[in-house]
Amino acid sequence: MGTSAPTGRPALAGRPEGTATATRWAARAGLLAWGFTYVLVGLLALRVAVGDRKQQADRSGALAELADHPYGSVLLWALGIGLVGMALWRLSEACFGAAERDGHTVRKRLLSAGRCVFYAFFAWSVLAFAAGAGGRGRSSDTQSRDVTARLMRLPAGQWLVAAAAAIVVIGVWLGVQAVRRTYHAELKTGEMSRRVRRVVDVAGVGGGVARALVFVGAGVFAFRAAVDFSPERAKGMDDTLRAFAATPAGPGLLGAVAAGLVLYGLFAFALARWRRV
Repeated sequence: MGTSAPTGRPALAGRPEGTATATRWAARAGLLAWGFTYVLVGLLALRVAVGDRKQQADRSGALAELADHPYGSVLLWALGIGLVGMALWRLSEACFGAAERDGHTVRKRLLSAGRCVFYAFFAWSVLAFAAGAGGRGRSSDTQSRDVTARLMRLPAGQWLVAAAAAIVVIGVWLGVQAVRRTYHAELKTGEMSRRVRRVVDVAGVGGGVARALVFVGAGVFAFRAAVDFSPERAKGMDDTLRAFAATPAGPGLLGAVAAGLVLYGLFAFALARWRRV
């Protein structure tokens, strides 16, 4: 493994220590919540791969699975609060810069701002579900078709949906970044033993590639929806995952991707422990 990055936290240099500490705790809590979500989705997808077709292998399904267990309400509230921490961490990066070499650039700050909006929306949806406002929640597939249909009703809507095929490019980029292990620069590798670094790499590469495949699959379906002007062709995470089982590789491919999503969740746990914040 390559040499570790410097141990300092340049992005926090101009902040009061109390604010910096709060940001670190928010980031850790957010990464734990994010990882827990991926572990749940991956386990649900594994159940689909072995023949349980009633499972909804997406974030809505994961929330419903939590709600059905003892102390499910407590877990949902904890998950939502953790995701609020994730949003606050990204907001802090947008305002003060991220803890990486080019973390103060405009591009990085805008990227952090976009992530803040995404995580804030996700946190709100989880908290609404925990409060009972979300009912059982709509599946990602229904949401994808609804959004696609609304976009297609706009002027040049078909081109807007075609632009969503950029998800394919994002997916390929995520996969390349995972294989190249660029996340090393974000980790305190000097604090890890050699064995731990190997385990983190297995989770980071395997999980990152599986996540990238889901992005690519969803992007391909979005592109087909645009070309055919057919919103029902758009698919969320659940249908995208099920589509892997319909390939010549069969349920085995879905099982491999599902296991990869579990690995990505475990990788997020590792980030919660060793990521530079």
